[in-house]
Amino acid sequence: MTIHKEGYTTIALSLLFIFILNAIIDYRFADIAWLRWIIYIFSLALFIIVLQFFRNPSRSFTSGENLVICPADGKVVVIEETEEGEYFKDKRIQVSIFMSPVNVHINRNPISGVVKFFKYHPGKYLAAWNPKSSTENERTTVVVEHANGIPVLFRQIAGALARRIVWYVKEGDVVDQGKEFGFIKFGSRVDIFLPLGTKVNLELNQVVKGGITVLAELS
Repeated sequence: MTIHKEGYTTIALSLLFIFILNAIIDYRFADIAWLRWIIYIFSLALFIIVLQFFRNPSRSFTSGENLVICPADGKVVVIEETEEGEYFKDKRIQVSIFMSPVNVHINRNPISGVVKFFKYHPGKYLAAWNPKSSTENERTTVVVEHANGIPVLFRQIAGALARRIVWYVKEGDVVDQGKEFGFIKFGSRVDIFLPLGTKVNLELNQVVKGGITVLAELS
């Protein structure tokens, strides 16, 4: 397992904070052993949490010409027909995946194709499971057109803890299924919008793996 590049700065700052905290405790409270041990244990736990959040595990990815692969690790919290008002402006099937702080937070392209649309939206930081987070939170919208002409929209959404969305794509890019298109730091959500009639292979509350679990099949 390796550490994702987005974690380097955060990990370095965490180590600096831990070093300063422990130095202060050792200097000011050298005679209070129980307090020092509490801080040592807290420091170790904090470092492990930060380290595991930015992990980039080695995986064998799923691929398929007409398959839509899950763009993120997490739990399926929405499968419903809804109105997509930003790009398509018509009814689509929405599938939403909630990523908790313990999930891998790398976002991967669900299909291969050409990026036809990209837009970043500043916004609020409502809890990621709040229905309004799809339209009011900080987010990005990406539309990739498959080789068969079918466009798929996917959206990174910041949550209450997520304060930074990172993306690696722009309009006109040719992207490959399973490759990274972005990263969201801490709790967050990814929505994907599919054409009506698309066969969705997931169930509510199902735990999925980004780049591995088959989300749907394009007709």
